[in-house]
Amino acid sequence: MTATTPKETLAAPNFCEGIQYFGEAIPGFETYGGTPAINSGGSANPGDPAAAFQTLLTADALRYLILQVTASKASGHPGGFASQAEAYAALVMLGYKNIITEVGHHAPGFYSAMFLDRSLEDMGIYTVQQLRDRFREKHGLLGHLSGYIPGILAPAGPLGQGQHFAMSAALLHKDKLFPFTVGDGGLGEPYIMSSIAHFHTAFPGVTNFLPVLVWNGYSQEHHSMVSLKTNEQMIAYWYGNGFEKVVLVDAKDFDDQNQTGDYVDSTAFSFEQRLAFTKAVLTGVDEAARSALSGKLTVFIIKQLKGAGVHARGAKSHNLYPKDTLDAPHIVSALKERALPPEVWQLVRTNCERAGGGPAAKTVVTEFEYELPELGELPLEEYPVGGEPKVSTTSMGRLVGKVGQIDRNFLVTNADGNEASGIANINSALKIIHPTTDDLYNQAPNGQVYEPLSEDACAGLAAGLSLMGARTLWCSYESFAINGLPIWQTVTQAMAELRRRTPSTITLFTAGALEQGRNGWTHQRPEIEAYFASLMRNGNVFPLFPPDANSIQVCYDWALTTKNKGIVITASKSPLPIRTTFEQTSQALRDGAIVLQEVDSNQGGSKKVVFAVIGDMTLIPVFEAAAFLETEGIAVKIVSVINPRRLYRPHDTAWDICSEADGGFVDDQKFAELFDGDALIGVTGGAAGMLEPIMLRSTAKRDTFAWKRGETTASAGELMAFNGLTAQALAKRGIELVH
Repeated sequence: MTATTPKETLAAPNFCEGIQYFGEAIPGFETYGGTPAINSGGSANPGDPAAAFQTLLTADALRYLILQVTASKASGHPGGFASQAEAYAALVMLGYKNIITEVGHHAPGFYSAMFLDRSLEDMGIYTVQQLRDRFREKHGLLGHLSGYIPGILAPAGPLGQGQHFAMSAALLHKDKLFPFTVGDGGLGEPYIMSSIAHFHTAFPGVTNFLPVLVWNGYSQEHHSMVSLKTNEQMIAYWYGNGFEKVVLVDAKDFDDQNQTGDYVDSTAFSFEQRLAFTKAVLTGVDEAARSALSGKLTVFIIKQLKGAGVHARGAKSHNLYPKDTLDAPHIVSALKERALPPEVWQLVRTNCERAGGGPAAKTVVTEFEYELPELGELPLEEYPVGGEPKVSTTSMGRLVGKVGQIDRNFLVTNADGNEASGIANINSALKIIHPTTDDLYNQAPNGQVYEPLSEDACAGLAAGLSLMGARTLWCSYESFAINGLPIWQTVTQAMAELRRRTPSTITLFTAGALEQGRNGWTHQRPEIEAYFASLMRNGNVFPLFPPDANSIQVCYDWALTTKNKGIVITASKSPLPIRTTFEQTSQALRDGAIVLQEVDSNQGGSKKVVFAVIGDMTLIPVFEAAAFLETEGIAVKIVSVINPRRLYRPHDTAWDICSEADGGFVDDQKFAELFDGDALIGVTGGAAGMLEPIMLRSTAKRDTFAWKRGETTASAGELMAFNGLTAQALAKRGIELVH
């Protein structure tokens, strides 16, 4: 195809401003391009010759825009999306717009698609020039997908996550198809197939999500690890992982240019063979979509060389470097090769805008808030302070069961450990989703407790559902939760950018390191608290540390009312003293902390030691230390830090740029009321970083006592002693600081 400059063509539509090269008339356009293949119904007929012809034009338009946009900044990733442009175009032509990706590097392709269907007009992008200008700019089109972009259903960046979003959406919207692209380079991520397998076992009737494998032979910088598989081996791989339908379209079957290797570039074919390949993709996608919507676990595979139709091939096409500018000869040549005449641009835009009933920004499921049932007033049960010790997690579990009984879409996830975490009452109330019905184990096919032996699968479905608008709870041992944290962090970051309200993603982490001594150091990994401590500065992440069974109920009740946040509740599964009232925790959720005990010395003018304590079990040695200090004539105040995010100063976090911004922080006067003294000792059974908000603001002599390292011990007390968390050590340091 030859190209001309804009001046040599008919007047181009206004949205084409910024397109540098336009092509000459395309053979067959008068026959197959005179009328848009998509009418007011929102989809094309896959058997219509015009549909295949116009799908090819859409694929080329996507390729042109990807290269035009990325080269405008000499940055970005065109190669992977380009190799499956026909598949994406086919999905759109068939009216499917709820498209997700597992590949963050497909972002330029998704942005181009959102431009073509006019979704990006919602953020002031009307022309290709504006598309170029806003690419990889702040408040523009970020390098990886974000919920900030109109029409984009889910974030993408870390590999191995896209299936969680697609399955979550499919579970909530069983009448819609949710395709998601997955690269063969990322197929080796360990959780993709296992998470799909467990989901399909738990929800065998929910098959309306469609993996679209982009099998192009390369990953980011080298051949993909599945590049040597034959077509038969790849098909067997998917069948072997439980798929019931595999549709594979291999570009090599249509090659008339004698290209070498197993992976070829369809844009090098003759036009007739390009059209034949595109028609095969269109009908194959239609077959796969219908299969997925009819109850069969289905995958569509497009096999085509990475970089097809852009500036380079193979891994060399993956991303652009500073040399890859719009003036570079190889970029100019590639753009001219893909150039389209103005009438084609108008046709493609018309089809894309009509597909699926309108722009993605107006039609996809995540552009609307998911309707939730009202929970009303939950049956909180307040225990008397100083009364019989209670298990915090069990008290919260009772409320969780009530939430699930009211909201039938509510889902609890746990890696097969609710009973071990003191929350067997959740299983009893809501039942574990399992094909084997067994009352002894609280199993039933229609349960609401999802228990794969994978923290990634637990966190992925819980966080994905929350992002899509549903209520969920992810439960885990603190020691294992780190394995599910990447997807949870991705979602909380996305929630901070969303243009809509969605329920906060809530977690319950039990059996902290202090309770896991007998199980050895493998079960003692409180470094996850350092992760959450750093995430607090995002502005929408709130770690909560209820000190007892009363407090945890109020914390969970509050968490359920919040939007677009990550709420992390950490509590013990052991019976512990009741130290707070409901009102005290409500105050602590506002002020960050609550004073549990304050004893002035009987010696006038004596020094005061303040203990700022995070956690529940850690209060035990602190109260012992306080009793000793009092006998030494030293005044003591014990403060339970329940909501440390409130203790930062407003400028410490990015709260003001978060969706559903929460600007609640304690002022200096309230901070002084809580923590002023001659000495301040921060105490936590986890990472010291969680104490940062307090240590930043305090002007007293101060020190921290925190977790150092795991060890095999017989009791929590012995493990605390190994880490220096003893009453004797705390009292000794308090005396040293005040004297």
